Amino acid sequence: MTHELLRRELGLPGAIVTGLGSILGTGAFVAIGLASELWGDAVLWAVPLAALVAMFNGLSSAFLAGMFPVAGGTYEYGYRTTGPWLGFSAGWLFLLAKTASAATAALGVSRYLGIEGPLVPVGAVALVTALVFAGIRRTATVNGILVLITVSAILWFAWQGVSDGQGAVIVLGSPVTNEGVLAATAFLFVAYTGYGRIATLGEEVRDPARVIPRAVIITLLIAAFLYTAVELGGRAWGGENWGGLLQLGSVLDLSFFRFGAITAMLGVLLNLILGLSRVWLAMGRRRDMPAPLARLDSRSEPTISVLLTGVLVAVVTLIGDIGLAWSFSAMTVLLYYAATNVSALALDKRRVTAWLGLASCVFLSFFVPPTVWLAGVVLVGFGWLWKAGFTRWAK
Repeated sequence: MTHELLRRELGLPGAIVTGLGSILGTGAFVAIGLASELWGDAVLWAVPLAALVAMFNGLSSAFLAGMFPVAGGTYEYGYRTTGPWLGFSAGWLFLLAKTASAATAALGVSRYLGIEGPLVPVGAVALVTALVFAGIRRTATVNGILVLITVSAILWFAWQGVSDGQGAVIVLGSPVTNEGVLAATAFLFVAYTGYGRIATLGEEVRDPARVIPRAVIITLLIAAFLYTAVELGGRAWGGENWGGLLQLGSVLDLSFFRFGAITAMLGVLLNLILGLSRVWLAMGRRRDMPAPLARLDSRSEPTISVLLTGVLVAVVTLIGDIGLAWSFSAMTVLLYYAATNVSALALDKRRVTAWLGLASCVFLSFFVPPTVWLAGVVLVGFGWLWKAGFTRWAK
């Protein structure tokens, strides 16, 4: 089956910026704060541990993206290595997880602006969707500007916290348990998985076998450093009352910090809508979803897939619960990357990092709240029913 191909526009710098833009916003400005509320000082251990888990999984994604440099990420890898059911399951899980993550980013914009109600998150989704319509090259340029502002805001916040906050001595208050560390790690793993956007856009990356692995590793190292800076700098600001940037942002007069937080959320939203639209495109190509989703316009852009993505993300923002959206994303992302590692092992059973990635994803998934698990199982079951029915009808 032949189809129109997307243009290869991204080099190594563009791929790194895409990864950072997908990671830093909700990770630094939402996830660490939510995790600190729930597990306190366990987050100090969870940040590097989640980075290690992400590195295992990122190496599997990079290996597969080099082998199969096409749009769709693990959806395509699963199809090409183990068959249609794993491929479809991975694609469906990605759509569920990242739609929830995109809604989290849109809700984060509303939170940092201090405006309640659906108007701001839905408006943010509409704005970013319109930008994605402009094409991958313009999107990459805007993304680079947003990432620069975001990184500057994080470094400024951490430096100010240590030099002008309650002191450079980091105050540890809450007791740390093994269960708390593992639960926080499962929660924060999602905060690193924006590197997957690099693989999802594999069809638009130049020299993917060389560029994608390098971009994934560099992106994860930068993200781990910046998350650690946020956690340590924030504790210097807040002392025993440190509960993350969401809380400090509402009590401190940090105009540049707030501006950086908002641009970070918009950057994440931008990259998620970009990545989600490419998975819809890939699933349309294989007739797992309606064929019109695979159509490209005169500029070789998937406008129908982009529009559908924007509409669905806007609908999910109406839930209004930022913590619930993130927890659901955590569970489905862990299962998605378990499928990624299975695909890597189907090609090379000697890949130690793939075995470690698979084991860590499966293990950490048991630390996700049972209610979130139940919702995920129901939605995955619905996806399987869709595949069984729609693909038979489409043929």
